[in-house]
Amino acid sequence: MRILLFRTAYYLTSVFFAITALPLLAAPTRQPLSRWIRHYTKTMVYWMRTIAGIKLTVRGRENLPEGPSIIAAKHQSWGDGFCIFSQIDDLAFVTGDHLDRIPLIGGILRKLGAIIVDNCGGAVARARLVDKELKLARDAGRRILIFPEGHLAPVGEKYRYKRGVYHMYTAYDRPTVPIATNLGVFWPQARWDLKPGEAIIEFLDPIEPGLEKEAFMARLEEAVETRSRELLAETGHTVAPWDQPALPDPRRRTGTVEA
Repeated sequence: MRILLFRTAYYLTSVFFAITALPLLAAPTRQPLSRWIRHYTKTMVYWMRTIAGIKLTVRGRENLPEGPSIIAAKHQSWGDGFCIFSQIDDLAFVTGDHLDRIPLIGGILRKLGAIIVDNCGGAVARARLVDKELKLARDAGRRILIFPEGHLAPVGEKYRYKRGVYHMYTAYDRPTVPIATNLGVFWPQARWDLKPGEAIIEFLDPIEPGLEKEAFMARLEEAVETRSRELLAETGHTVAPWDQPALPDPRRRTGTVEA
């Protein structure tokens, strides 16, 4: 019954906020819509706590620098975006172009200033992202959320970290803040077998600009995966070390693998 109630609240809330966001698409700036969507994410976190019994705890907010930065987070759960977005004003985020093609959702994403990546575009899409969207976000002083794995990973597992996060890091020339989480224990991937408990997202020490690609990628992955596994251990899970082999990329079957 608890899961059914949460699913009902999830879909009704999503439909309500999407429909009521329509008038805000005509606003001269993105701020009214951004505040409305943040209220939506806060509502979802509220339903997580009151219906599903998943209490969110946020650690390490002092590690979030003032001004523009990149936030690179572990991705275990459909709820990751809700939890992170609810904590930060005017957050930009990276998403695939599959969402942009959905009626209404595409308009909301564009109004919010989301960084929409062509999943099949390769170097062309990356150049467009660097030359246009990133510069706009940096000039506006925005923080950008990206999930470097590009997929929802099973608890205790990982996908190869995509090099696109490094191109963002060098182009943005601002700190990158890793985020660790154990939310997947309580809301695994996109499934609905929810479990009550204390979910944690933790902002880790920022990675300052200037690292070479291999050094940056290794430091980011080690920080996110090591701390995420420690947070999993706090729930009683036993997991392998962070440097275990990555899962094969499921998009290789469709030809949409990001560099």
